[in-house]
Amino acid sequence: MATTPGTVAETTVYETDLAGLTRLHRGKVRDIYAVDDAHMLIVTTDRLSAFDVVLPDPIPGKGRVLNQISLFWFGRTGHIVPNHLSALPLTAAVRDRGQLELLEGRAVIVRRLRALPIEAVVRGYLIGSGWKSYQTSGRICGIALPPGLQQAQALPAPIFTPATKAALGEHDENISFQATEELIGAPLAAAVRAAALALYRHAFEHARARGIIVADTKFEFGLDEAGRLTLIDEVLTPDSSRFWPADTWRVGISPPSFDKQYVRDYLETLDWNKRAPGPHLPREVIERTSEKYREALRRLTGP
Repeated sequence: MATTPGTVAETTVYETDLAGLTRLHRGKVRDIYAVDDAHMLIVTTDRLSAFDVVLPDPIPGKGRVLNQISLFWFGRTGHIVPNHLSALPLTAAVRDRGQLELLEGRAVIVRRLRALPIEAVVRGYLIGSGWKSYQTSGRICGIALPPGLQQAQALPAPIFTPATKAALGEHDENISFQATEELIGAPLAAAVRAAALALYRHAFEHARARGIIVADTKFEFGLDEAGRLTLIDEVLTPDSSRFWPADTWRVGISPPSFDKQYVRDYLETLDWNKRAPGPHLPREVIERTSEKYREALRRLTGP
């Protein structure tokens, strides 16, 4: 297990190699291992990706923050859609005490499901690739929007704007709802859209009461053995969402955020072609990013 001394009084985990377990997949942030035919172990590392490139420097505490936020939302959204969490403890898959200590708070055992080949993106505000698309065509993923909207403006209502799931190092591609229907079938596409919008609305209200605007987010879904739609992967984290401080949000500008936009903004100042290998981050950018992730956790899950 590759680790790095953290800058916030803890050891960071950049990648894992767990003894006795077969690694199924290494993603941008998560390492996934087989437990048995019905379960997987998901480890949320401290890796950070930007522009679909995994950067060489870990962000201290990031993996634990993402895992805790996801667990918080899984616990609050079961009435909307079931999720992939299992009741198995980490000790059902990992025996080594040292590995258990490093995994504590950043790993869960989940049910194996058939993942759908799309990302279910919901946008409540006009920002990012949606803003760029709107400026060009007045549409996002084929959805026509009113003229005259400004950057970071709230949309008349949240919209479902799906994307394909790209391979590591490649860029996701926004697609229309019709293309989604062609990929997974019309009934399932409609169910994904309804679940994603319901999850977003539920989370938006909770976060807004705690001074955070969820500008947009993406969900991933799978199907269980009975064909039931199930929420998987991470949920409403700073990696999968844009979180804005409500008190500094202004229409017409890209607001400061609790997510990795801080790193993206720094990278935009560099002469980098946004292809691997990614550049190293300055210590102050690493520490400030770690602080932003922790603040999001405190605000969202605190009393």
